[in-house]
Amino acid sequence: MSSNQEIAPSSPSVVWITGASQGIGEAVAIAMAREGLIVAASARNMERLEALANQSTELKGRIIPYPLDVTDQTAVTETVNKIIETHGCIDQAILNAGTYISTSATEFTSSAVRQQVELNLMGVCHCLEPLIASMKKKGKGTIAINASLAGYRGLPRAAGYGATKAALINMAESLYTELSEVGIAIKVINPGFVKTPLTSKNRFPMPFLMEVDKAADIIVKGMKGRQFEIRFPRIFAAILGLLRRLPYPLYFWLIRRAG
Repeated sequence: MSSNQEIAPSSPSVVWITGASQGIGEAVAIAMAREGLIVAASARNMERLEALANQSTELKGRIIPYPLDVTDQTAVTETVNKIIETHGCIDQAILNAGTYISTSATEFTSSAVRQQVELNLMGVCHCLEPLIASMKKKGKGTIAINASLAGYRGLPRAAGYGATKAALINMAESLYTELSEVGIAIKVINPGFVKTPLTSKNRFPMPFLMEVDKAADIIVKGMKGRQFEIRFPRIFAAILGLLRRLPYPLYFWLIRRAG
């Protein structure tokens, strides 16, 4: 190659983010576009996605709306295929769409659990299926699953939510080894309390409540690293990590005291 021959610049990485219309997903989309990535942003609210895309006009990268309800498996597969057809691939995915329904144990309903299972758990599964197939062909890719520190142990008012997040942690652990052998990196994101429209509905104390932009910075940094788990805030994560190891009698005693 001659010294004056131009080298074609590499294409920017493509990241797909679900649940991108607000909260953590929105903040991560902006942070990644700021770093020059092409962000395929999905959520049900097209109006909010378009507003998000307009913000990216002044950023190094781009945010492109792909409206989607992740509980619709056919629509998920079509959206993944559309992103790949348009941009050539999906290099990274952050499966962030989810919800929390606070329910007292004495008012337990299967419908509230089912709603969270369909969105928090099956929504992720619908995304994983076409993503894994695509990244396996390419021989590389990174998929981050947004679970929660609430998945570490059962917490009051979170029977359905915690169950879905515990399932996501377990699923990510199960997928990690096998997928690493075909070039796909699996990560799990375990946030504590982050200041978002979802947590603003909570009517209970939220220790170590974190600003959403700080959470987004931690996630973006974690996506570049080699670690399996991205968790925050650090102190709260350490406390819940300790509670995870306690025997049941001591754990339940502490939970009653905290309540």
